[in-house]
Amino acid sequence: MEREPYLSVVVPAYNEEKRLPGTLERICAYLGKQTYPSEVIVVDDGSEDATVRVAREVLERAAPAQAAWRVIENDHRGKGYTVRTGMLAARGQYILFTDADLATPIEEVEKLLAPLQAGYQVAIGSREGVGALRLEEPWYRHFMGRVFNLLVRIVAGTHYEDTQCGFKAFQREAAYDLFNRLHIYGSQAKVIKGGAVTAFDVEVLFLAGKRGYRVKEVPVVWRYGENTKVNPLRDSVRMFRDIVRVRLNDWRGYYRD
Repeated sequence: MEREPYLSVVVPAYNEEKRLPGTLERICAYLGKQTYPSEVIVVDDGSEDATVRVAREVLERAAPAQAAWRVIENDHRGKGYTVRTGMLAARGQYILFTDADLATPIEEVEKLLAPLQAGYQVAIGSREGVGALRLEEPWYRHFMGRVFNLLVRIVAGTHYEDTQCGFKAFQREAAYDLFNRLHIYGSQAKVIKGGAVTAFDVEVLFLAGKRGYRVKEVPVVWRYGENTKVNPLRDSVRMFRDIVRVRLNDWRGYYRD
């Protein structure tokens, strides 16, 4: 009988045929050194390039014997919906999602697993705080991030130093509960055109607070990628709109049991 994965790694991908091979090879190499069973789930967000083919080829070749793997093909509905798909499909005791550029090294997952093993339901990588490292990041991007974080604190009422780091881990039951409750980028998310950076993380963490989950913010290493898909003006507007929608949804009672 197949053993239940201890760790699931979910990788959302949109037009990532160039960066994804290196990312998956590093993830597989790390998992191959572990004694526990694991799984890798790549969720394609309706890519227009060879992301799906490349993901399958790399995982077929590089996945260790103790790691199951899947490639899920979605319509293009954005990162929030893509991550949600992977989190709800994962079978691991602990479930990590990480960006396709692996800006935070996969080895940093050990920093997130420790609090989950200690009883926290959610552990989020943070690029702020003692021990965090932000490498090769332009000053204006850091400034934008701090302004956004201030807006999140004011509008959504959260207290986290960094909600947007794409490196978060969950106990399975908490992951299923939270991602099933998403409204903005949940099951009703519409097909979109072009890249879209969103603040779905804010809704997840807001819900975690409403649900009474213990959340641990953990400083991690993070490296800025030159090929980032972020459009400073367009995405800033969309992300601000998202955090306003979270607050409005709460006022409307959408997050009640």
